[in-house]
Amino acid sequence: MALDMDKLNAFVGRFVGDLGAAVHAGMVVIGERLGLYKALAVQPMTSAELSAKTKTDERYVREWLASQAAGGYVTYDAETKNFSLTEEQAFALANEDSPAYLPGAFELALGSLAAVPRITEAFRSGAGMGWHEHDESVFHGCERFFRPGYAANLMSSWIPALQDVQQKLEAGGRVADVGCGKGASTILMAKAFPNSHFFGFDYHDQSIAGARDAAKRQGVADRVTFEVAKAKEYPGNDYDLVAVFDSLHDMGDPVGAAAHVLQSLRKDGAWMIVEPFANDELKDNLNPVGRVYYSFSTLLCTPCSRSQEVALCLGAQSGEARVREVVASAGFSRFRRATETPFNIVYEARL
Repeated sequence: MALDMDKLNAFVGRFVGDLGAAVHAGMVVIGERLGLYKALAVQPMTSAELSAKTKTDERYVREWLASQAAGGYVTYDAETKNFSLTEEQAFALANEDSPAYLPGAFELALGSLAAVPRITEAFRSGAGMGWHEHDESVFHGCERFFRPGYAANLMSSWIPALQDVQQKLEAGGRVADVGCGKGASTILMAKAFPNSHFFGFDYHDQSIAGARDAAKRQGVADRVTFEVAKAKEYPGNDYDLVAVFDSLHDMGDPVGAAAHVLQSLRKDGAWMIVEPFANDELKDNLNPVGRVYYSFSTLLCTPCSRSQEVALCLGAQSGEARVREVVASAGFSRFRRATETPFNIVYEARL
């Protein structure tokens, strides 16, 4: 059969971009861990100046800077031999409070890829892999990947989009954050609503330990309680709000978890479900965002669900219709899409 060389060259060009992006992930993590981006954000520097500033080896730094400049993550001035960050590059790479902070996503990607040998075998056996079994950088990277989006949207648009929830939390309410991981979402809410009490639950003991430490560091330990508990077993009732951030699709039995949410809510309480943005049909998810989520879902979400009871395996691109089905099966009578961003959909469920 005859090859269309233009199509082949275009595909190979895509491969070159993907290969560069794959190894570039490691470069971003190195730059973040060593403080290279933060130093460059202060002023332009040569490789020697940057290595001296960050107490690193100049030859390694020189090679790293070249990779960053080639990838468009660092700006190079050929006349002065200086490297620098533009305002936009610094906003995304050096400012940890930025809603567009990127290094955490690369840390999550590298940690996820450590599981490739085991996931390869899982393709043959059908076995699962629990969240707790992944490389530690998965837990740290996951928090840093999702936190910027939560910081940018949770208080400004997501909670206001829920019926009467903001007023209850301002007055003083009870909130359960189920699948809270290292507590980023819980702590953000606690800072915004000092009259309310927040309870964060996750089955992963190491994440809960990290969440407790974070609550102390950020001064909210007096109104935040973190406990090790599964989604179908967390304690308490009469919650004004139960929140599940980017984790319903990871659960083996999301219907069972939803039923537990139902019985833990006050009669006028709300369940906020934050899920990765996805359309209902595969053909409508074949885009760069879908590619990211389907890939993470193959390495993390689907194996996690497969490792648990029921093993429903919703996947990170389940879509609104599938989430609605889960919620209705648990006994909720009201369900709606409250709001959305390019990366998340926020659903509201009520009794």
